[in-house]
Amino acid sequence: MINNFFKKHETLACILLIVLYVVTNSICLNNFGITSLETAIVNAIFSIFLIVLTAILKRGGYYGLKKPKNSKKFLYFLPLILIVSVNLWNGFNVKNTPLEILFHTITMLNVGFIEELIFRGYLFKMMEKSNVKVAIIVSALTFGIGHIVNLLNGAELIPTLLQICYAVSIGYLFVIIFYKSGSIWPCIIAHSLTNALSIFNVTNHFSLYIEPIFLIVFPLIYAFVIHKTTKQ
Repeated sequence: MINNFFKKHETLACILLIVLYVVTNSICLNNFGITSLETAIVNAIFSIFLIVLTAILKRGGYYGLKKPKNSKKFLYFLPLILIVSVNLWNGFNVKNTPLEILFHTITMLNVGFIEELIFRGYLFKMMEKSNVKVAIIVSALTFGIGHIVNLLNGAELIPTLLQICYAVSIGYLFVIIFYKSGSIWPCIIAHSLTNALSIFNVTNHFSLYIEPIFLIVFPLIYAFVIHKTTKQ
């Protein structure tokens, strides 16, 4: 039944997944916070739900849950380490309890998995059938613009707008990696680790402006290199 629904209404299914994820996480953040046990459990359940759904659809490899090909042409994905390390550029700030750090890490690891599988897997593969270029653009834009919900969760305007911009840039890089390598795992790992390390970020003028600018420019450069050195 699920297979038939996806075959007939794949666009609707992707929209429902995105809406369900955004609404669920917004409720968790507003009621429990990002370092709570409840938020960690909800995101873990959502990850399990996606894994089961993908298994039922028999689309694990189709959605990129497989080993990447031609890793050498992607510089073995080592440039992604620069993106992952950004949250530690200003030092290592431990201001939360061990349990809060644990719950935050569990949440962020699952968020990285969920968002990559939804935006780079389900959404991109659905749109790729009609137009690859449009699919790449929509995947990157929806991923970035989706961060606007942070304003509803109490985030400040300027940092959120910068976050949207670099999320679009990173989203573009990640979808290019998936499209060219056939694997979503490098994106999941980089995304999850970047999010998880954010709890240790030291906020100052450098982190508010220089880091976002780097996260806008560097992914575009790396994506350009991938474009020039690899084929699909």
